Amino acid sequence: MSFEIPPSIRIHPRDTVAVALRPLSAGERVAGENGNGVILREDVGQGHKFALADIAAGDTVVKYGQPIGRAKQAIPAGSHVHVHNVETALAGELAYSPHLGQREGPAAPKGGHPTWRGYLRADGRAATRNEIWILPTVGCVGMTAEQVAREAQARHGDLIAAGKVDGIHAFAHPHGCSQLGDDLDGTRALLAGLAASPNAAGVLLLGLGCESNQLDALVGAVPVWARSTLRMLSSQSAGNEIAEAGRLVDELVAEAARAERSELPLSALTIGLKCGGSDGFSGLTANPLLGRLSETISEAGGKAILTEIPEIFGAEQALLDRATSRAVFEAAAGLVNRFKRYYLDQGLPVSENPSPGNIAGGITTLEEKSLGAVQKAGTAPLADVIDYGGQASVPGVTLLEAPGNDAVSSTALAASGATLVLFTTGRGTPLGFPVPTVKVASNRRLSEAKPHWIDFDASIALDQGQGAADAAFLQAICDFASGTPTASERAGQRAIAVWKRGVTL
Repeated sequence: MSFEIPPSIRIHPRDTVAVALRPLSAGERVAGENGNGVILREDVGQGHKFALADIAAGDTVVKYGQPIGRAKQAIPAGSHVHVHNVETALAGELAYSPHLGQREGPAAPKGGHPTWRGYLRADGRAATRNEIWILPTVGCVGMTAEQVAREAQARHGDLIAAGKVDGIHAFAHPHGCSQLGDDLDGTRALLAGLAASPNAAGVLLLGLGCESNQLDALVGAVPVWARSTLRMLSSQSAGNEIAEAGRLVDELVAEAARAERSELPLSALTIGLKCGGSDGFSGLTANPLLGRLSETISEAGGKAILTEIPEIFGAEQALLDRATSRAVFEAAAGLVNRFKRYYLDQGLPVSENPSPGNIAGGITTLEEKSLGAVQKAGTAPLADVIDYGGQASVPGVTLLEAPGNDAVSSTALAASGATLVLFTTGRGTPLGFPVPTVKVASNRRLSEAKPHWIDFDASIALDQGQGAADAAFLQAICDFASGTPTASERAGQRAIAVWKRGVTL
């Protein structure tokens, strides 16, 4: 079944703006308030907004049924609504009130959901890939780690081709030395979280020897249940560190090759939720698509991890209202205000967003961006809050401490137990991360222009309906979880980024 796509959409009955679903020209008549037509006063780009009725200077501009900013000047009906005539209303920290009807956690897992084929680890967690990872403790041995991985890939090409091992990867980074206090602790927590990933059947922690991020301390930060798959090597203490590292990797490969995929329930899946390079369609198609999937996975007893804390500023109350307990509410509210304080302490406004690409795509204020971004979690219950590098362990939505930066937040999702990262985008990006990164386009133009970047086109919800889009997406996610390579995996796009804070010595 297909549907005729209108020229514009009013998302919520309270909205004072509509969104152009295609480029619109001055003089066109489009739907307005109460079904009345509005004649556009100027061209409006795809994904951009126009006023449905006259908006007075100082009045609140409403999208998604929520305020997205204030009019800086009078905005006549039919006018383009964007950064030239709307400003943010965000300020600093807020005192949040818990919702009296707080949500309970996910109900007992229900049947009827599709299954997928993954690797069930000894600790009971499930993996979407069976890989060997080499994690350098410090940037000084990053290139050494990459050399060890390349040589091991060549030695074990037959096992990789046969699907016994899905890959051998090194994740270089420039940190691990000249760091102090919380900054060093954050780097260590992130690497320890990656070392515990279910997707890593074996991990070589490769040190230099004199770095701040010492091997013993790093191993101590790895959860006890994940340490049996670790090997460690200090390069300064080794003879030929390349040969010794290669021998340790060979041991890990031999152990990993014994694992086999088996049929697993949807409840065994842990997804990371991410958006990057958003546009005006992200909150209409791609992010709601992830939200409905998050609801399905949470209902099944699975886990969804939401992060990018600065990109929920202005939309946090809707998320806080879904907290499953007073303790979860207070932890989430505290995390949001702590991030705002992080900005304010640097002399920066909390509204220092959207990015130039977001603005070009039609997003005007951080409130608008945030209201679209939080839709990735749907209406699933907010069940837990964890620190950077922490592990998601509770069914439902977990809120993870991390900034909005694509590479930093996606890496943090992988380190917190996500075995797939679902990454929505309206502008596009080729980069992938340690776990399979599923790129979801918000608009057809991007999907058709960049098929080597994009894994799923969420715009089918506009012309085929939400039901068809949801069914196709759920099947695609099960396929990717079962071993189908994502576009970034096929391109060899794998990277990590560490959240750098504080002083560098």
